[in-house]
Amino acid sequence: MSRRYIGWVAGAAAAVLVAAGAITYAVAEDTGGSDPKTPAADSADAGFARDMAVHHQQAVEMSYIVRDRTGDEDVRRLAYDIAQTQANQRGMLLGWLDLWGLPKVSADPPMTWMGMGDMAAGKDGALMPGMATNSELKKLGSLRGKQAEVLYLQLMTDHHKGGIHMAEGCVAKCTVGVEKRLAQGMVDAQQSELQVMAGMLEERGARPRS
Repeated sequence: MSRRYIGWVAGAAAAVLVAAGAITYAVAEDTGGSDPKTPAADSADAGFARDMAVHHQQAVEMSYIVRDRTGDEDVRRLAYDIAQTQANQRGMLLGWLDLWGLPKVSADPPMTWMGMGDMAAGKDGALMPGMATNSELKKLGSLRGKQAEVLYLQLMTDHHKGGIHMAEGCVAKCTVGVEKRLAQGMVDAQQSELQVMAGMLEERGARPRS
């Protein structure tokens, strides 16, 4: 059953990577140079790009951790697909900030662009919704086999739920067309991956944490 799921995910990830170049160039047309539509540093467009780049980086980190902790081909393939897709998207987000001439970091707390800057953030390294804590990452790196697979799938499920919440915020608040479309693509892809991971957890006698 899981191989059917994983085949779909792999195909979707490949499609994202093929489309990435076109999206990167398209954003230049939407916001090129000194065009008045170029987002401000405190805009939702810039805030989403900065925060999602950080969020994605942790997904990449978790995926490479689990690839070294299990020999299960389905989990390794899923982890590779997530790592490659999110690393590619992260590069696009940071590239757009460069294109717009905006800083990659902000003095404002994470999620300020969503009106959530006063949320309790940074607890044990969990800067934004869905992010794993430093303790959880350390635990993931200490496990092997089925235990590592289950924890990874649970952590990534939480991570995707938080990422979907952020991406939906960009769909609602961002003004750059291609960024809104990328955010909607994240929502669609990660919702599908949530179904994949729920099935993989069930196969291992486990469930999502929430």
